[in-house]
Amino acid sequence: MKSNNKWPYGVVLLACAVVCTTTYAATTATTALAAQDPASTPGNALGDASARRSLLTNGAADEPQAQGNGNVTELQQMIRDGKVVEMRTTYNGSYGASLLFYPDQMLYYVALFQQKKFWRVIKTQTDTRAEAVYADFAKSTAQLADSEIRREKLQAENAFADRLIALQQQRADRLQADVDVARAQQSQVVDRQAQQQEAIRTLRAQQDAAQAELRALQTKVQDLQRQADGDLIPALH
Repeated sequence: MKSNNKWPYGVVLLACAVVCTTTYAATTATTALAAQDPASTPGNALGDASARRSLLTNGAADEPQAQGNGNVTELQQMIRDGKVVEMRTTYNGSYGASLLFYPDQMLYYVALFQQKKFWRVIKTQTDTRAEAVYADFAKSTAQLADSEIRREKLQAENAFADRLIALQQQRADRLQADVDVARAQQSQVVDRQAQQQEAIRTLRAQQDAAQAELRALQTKVQDLQRQADGDLIPALH
């Protein structure tokens, strides 16, 4: 009879030990994971939701996704009721994997989701299986997001190239405008130089004509002077 009374007490102690060990392990793993990989964002329902990406706060449980009593519907309800603790979460692109724990029944929920939509939810009471499924789901998110991430990178590279093209086009337009102005100015300068040269030739011709006329007049004046001087000489006798 005494052994019958003690046995349930021992079971309680064992259960408490398992819960404490599991909670400690989850907390330790959470801290280590956060330190090693910022992209993998573990946490719990009591953490600062504004400082991390959390399955519990990303709206995945806002709208029912499935009818009936499947694991997806069950986990959504558990999240809405605040009954589960988020132990690990990994994000790759729009895909994510989460490991959640329901302490009251020692249940683990492992979820694979995209954005706010659950894809698969596995429920188990075995922590090793839960960790294995979570690791598999996390690996799947990396594979699934590979093309998505490459597309995002290519889009960013194309956008960056477009910005560089726009900048170079603007620079080319400015340089072309400067060249056009320089060419127009050069054309005007050439025309002005031609006009100046023509004016110089005209002035030189006028100067030559004036010099010739001046010399002719000077000669005429000298002749007239000599004639005038010759006419006066007989009158003096």
